Parts: sequence; C-alpha cells; structure tokens
Amino acid sequence: MSQREQSEQIAAAREVLVELIGSRSRGAQDLLDRWDRWAPDLFAGLVGAYNMDHVVQPLVEVLAASHKARDAELQQRDRERVLNADWFQRPDAIGYVCYTDLFDKNLAGLNNRVDYLKGLGVSYLHLMPILKPRPGANDGGYAVMDYRTLREDLGTMSELKNTAKSLHKAGISLTLDLVLNHVALEHEWAVKAQNGDPKYRDYFYIYPDRHMPDQFEQSLPEVFPDFAPGNFTWDDRLNGWVWTTFNSYQWDVNWSNPNVFCEFADIIGNLANHGVDCLRLDAIAFIWKRLGTNCQNQDEVHSITEALRMFVRILSPSLIFKAEAIVGPSQVGAYLGEGHRSGKVSDMAYHNSLMVQIWSAIASKDARLMELSMSRFQAVPTNTAWGIYLRCHDDIGWAIDDSDAGRLGFSGHDHRMFLADYFTGKFYGSDAKGVDFQTDAVSGERRTSGSAASLAGIEVAQASGDTARLQRAVDRYICAYSMIFGFGGLPLIYMGDEIGLFNDESYVNDQAKAEDNRWLHRPSMNWEVANAAAAGELGHSVSGQIRSRMERLIGTRKRLDALHASVSTQVRSGRGLGVAIFDRKHPAGNLIQLYNLSDGNRYVNTDELGGLHGEVIDQLTGQHIWLNEGIALAPYEVRWLTKA
Repeated sequence: MSQREQSEQIAAAREVLVELIGSRSRGAQDLLDRWDRWAPDLFAGLVGAYNMDHVVQPLVEVLAASHKARDAELQQRDRERVLNADWFQRPDAIGYVCYTDLFDKNLAGLNNRVDYLKGLGVSYLHLMPILKPRPGANDGGYAVMDYRTLREDLGTMSELKNTAKSLHKAGISLTLDLVLNHVALEHEWAVKAQNGDPKYRDYFYIYPDRHMPDQFEQSLPEVFPDFAPGNFTWDDRLNGWVWTTFNSYQWDVNWSNPNVFCEFADIIGNLANHGVDCLRLDAIAFIWKRLGTNCQNQDEVHSITEALRMFVRILSPSLIFKAEAIVGPSQVGAYLGEGHRSGKVSDMAYHNSLMVQIWSAIASKDARLMELSMSRFQAVPTNTAWGIYLRCHDDIGWAIDDSDAGRLGFSGHDHRMFLADYFTGKFYGSDAKGVDFQTDAVSGERRTSGSAASLAGIEVAQASGDTARLQRAVDRYICAYSMIFGFGGLPLIYMGDEIGLFNDESYVNDQAKAEDNRWLHRPSMNWEVANAAAAGELGHSVSGQIRSRMERLIGTRKRLDALHASVSTQVRSGRGLGVAIFDRKHPAGNLIQLYNLSDGNRYVNTDELGGLHGEVIDQLTGQHIWLNEGIALAPYEVRWLTKA
C-alpha cells in the first residue's frame, strides 16, 4: 500500500469514526486527536498481517463502541496519563505480583489490603489470572473460558472496577493477564467450532489428518513434554486435529484471521473500561504460525502487537502493554520495538535473562557470565522499561547461551546441569531448596521450582539452627533483591517475598494442582507475619529483617533519578570473582552499584569504579566514603555509590 493510499484509508476511517461518536464532546475530540496522532502507526501494524479491506471497518466499530462505554473518570485518567506517560518508568514505580485468592481470598479481601501495599511503597499491582478459567485443570488460570467474567470465587466485573478505583486512589495501577495465544476448549468460540460453525472453525488451526501437523512438528519444540507432549490434539467433535501448544485443553487461536484481531481489540477495550492500567500479554511470542520454524517470534507477532498497542493508545492511553516474551537477548528487544517499530510495540517486557544470570552468579560466585550475557542487550527505546524480577509464578528455565559459556571456557549444557543441581540442593555446599521441573529425557536438563527465599538458602539455613549460616542466607537474598531494585526498569516483588515466604508443599493435597510443582512457590500470604513485619514488630527475625531492609531499598530507589528506566544499565564483572558492577549513567548524576555475590570478602579497586573517585556517598546507608585505592565488600554486601 502506498503512502497516499494509506492516508486516504485513514481519512475515510476517521469519517466513519466521527459518524459513530460525533465530534463535539471533549471525549470525542480527545479520541479524534489521538486518532490523528496514532492512526498511521495503527495502519502500519495492521498492514503487516492483514488485508486492510477485511479489518479496518470492524475495528473502527469496535473502537467507537469501546469509547462510548468509557466513563468520564477513566477519560480524565487518560488525559492525566498522557501528561505523565513515563509513570511506569520512574524510580518511584514499584511492582507487586500476587494471586488474588492466595493474597486474601477475593477482591473484597484485597480491597482491605490496599493500605498494606501502599505502605510497602507499591505503585503497580499485578493480579495473576483472574478471568474465568475452565473448570478443573487450567494451567494456573491461563486456560481462559470467558474474557468478560471473573473466576466466580474472586468476584464480579463490577467488583473489579471498584477495586481498580480503590487502587487508583492509593496511587496504584492495576495489571491483569491477557492470554493471547489460546483459549480453553470450553470457550464460546471453541464450542461453536465444535458445533460446526464455519466462522469459528476459522478461529483455530484445525486439520483433518496428521499431514500438516506432522510437518509442523518437525520444527516445533514441546513446552510441557512431561504432561503435554506434542503440539496437536485430536478432537472428536471437530473431527480433526487442533493446534494445542501448551495443553490439550488450550486451543491456539488463528491470528491470521482478522476477526480474531477485532475480537481481542474488543476484549482489551472492555478490560480498559473496567480500570485496568496494564495488560500482561501472555504467550505473545507464539501467536503467529509459519511452517518450517519454531512458530515463535515471527515478524507478524510484532506487527499485530504494534496494531493492538496503537488501538489502545487511541482508545485509552492510560493503559500499557507488558510482553511476556521469555526469549533470548537477540529476540526480546523486538517486543519493545526495533527499527521502524521502536517504542511502538509493548511498553514493557520481562528481563528473564537478568533473573537467570543473578541466580547463576550466586551459584557459581562468578559474575563474568552475567557481564557477557547482559552485553548482548541493546539500549531499549527511551519510552519503554524492563520488568525486573528475581522470581515469578513460573519455574526458572536455565537459559544459558552455549556460545556465551563457550567464550568463558566451559560447557553451556554442563552449567545448566550445575544450576539445576545447585538450586535443588544436590550440589555439595548448596543450601538451596528447589525441586526439578520438566526434566528432558534425552539431555537430562531441567527447570527449577522454588520460592525465592528457599532458593536463596534461607529455609535450609533456618532449619539448621546455625545463626551465622542463616544471616548469610538473608544477606544473599537481600543482595539479589538489591539488584532487582537497582537495575532500572520496574522492579516486581512476588507476593510474600517482602517477608521471605518459603516453599509450600501443601499444594499436593489439591487435585487440581498436585501434578504441577510450580505451586510449591505460590504460597498463601501469612498475614500475621506480614502485618507484624510492616509494623516493625519482628525485630531482627528473618521476616523482620527482610521487610525493613526491603523498605530501605525501596525508599532509596525512589529518590534516585539515575534509576529512571529510560537509561540503560551497563553490567561489568569486578576483578574480584563474584563481584558485579552496575553502571547507571544519568544527567542527574551517575550511580555505581557494587554487589558481592559470593560468601567471601572481596575488594573493588578505584579504577573499576567508572571514574568515581574522592568522596562518595553510599546511598543505601548514607555513609560518606573517601576512596583511596578502592573499597572492601563483605560477603553479599551491596553499595550504591554517587559523587558526594
């Protein structure tokens, strides 16, 4: 399509939009102004995946209907967020992630805990899957049966909107999951497809025999080889094989069908109109299929995400996207936008590699692999941010690049095996207490489940009764979390990590969870401990220490302009084995962070401090230090240094 043709289509679509919403009200004029700004990028995304004749008219109708359903309070929030578009990039942005029922039963219970979150310093709350899942096994809520209702025990859509209002009043933004790649087999679209409706059969990838599935399988990996081998499932009612990347009850939707795009645009509009501020785009990497590839990270994925993002910028600019793209360093940047899409795709993406490298450096007491891996990341668009985390709801896949390991003189396979052994406590000297997840029958490689505190060795150390060993484990844990708060981007605290919750083995008593040991690191919140720790009543206990030290980290982070996400972090390894150095170069003043990731004393020479010399301030303690030859670091000690 030529530039002229595109301009003509945009103008024609605008006329339709005016007919549908008018142009006199302030809200309509705002929407039309945003259309004029973002429609060219919307069309650029659409043309990368669709025949425009089939998508523009229905999409404009969705946009108009969603706009008319958006209330005045949310429209005002849009205006405010346009003027504060970097709200998620700022140093005072602190994230928290939880399952609603494990946090406090339901949305009503969560509403009673808003002050707790505010007291911790949280400004961004991610509620794990809350939309209605299929009954029984549902992949932790990621097999969605209905995008327009909630899980019955958690609340209603009306309660969700009220919860969003309560959070907004407390200065907290709400994030929900949006599963893009698949729906539950009980979803309305799937049921209609099973009943033979040709429109909805085209919403899925359905094949009459194994000819095409077998061709695709030649290049497709298996996500859950233990309990969901293969990528296709026979369905008697369909009389065909349906694409099921994750589980037999999760049907991949056909994003090459423009009707699917418009359906999800409508779903997004509805969630935005209930006060949702961020959507975590689950399994985004998988949504486009191409024979002969692994059907991940295809270029159309980024075209579609760009188009959805521009749709949202026009409809509700207070809402952002976070890409759940657990891919390699060379691929993840595309989810934030590269080249002509720079800054036009997702607003955030998870920095999975940093999480892996932190645990790897702790286990090996060596930061060189972290330095090498982080050097592969280009600076992200200045209007985007990494989502930084030490643990999440998922397992840890030991994503160590073979070429990176080879450059340092060791085997990537052997190092992945070492990490799996270390964090399940099989390696001599390890206090970690994780469990194996999804062992590969051929290579022996496996992923790891376990809470952050248990992986850091606190659970085992506490059981040993050795006070010094326990303190060392707590220091190790805080050192790791310091890197999360200090890297830049939006740090994400997984629920209970602020008090160091351990593994919870009671999941085996729940038939719906027993086969998935990732529930081991999804414990229920201990409110007796959490409230006492928040009140400062637990003193030097493990939970008391963790809460108070995390509060200090959050308070320090919030006042350091150098931690704005628009600036990237350079990672270096110190000469002292196990020392990691983070350089944050910012016009407001540079910040040099030192991390001793080992259980021995280390020393950092002055020439390793990026030009920092003379009198400096450790921002974490307020201590003034005069640098002569360098600075000593105790085991797991952290320093955040600025010029005095």
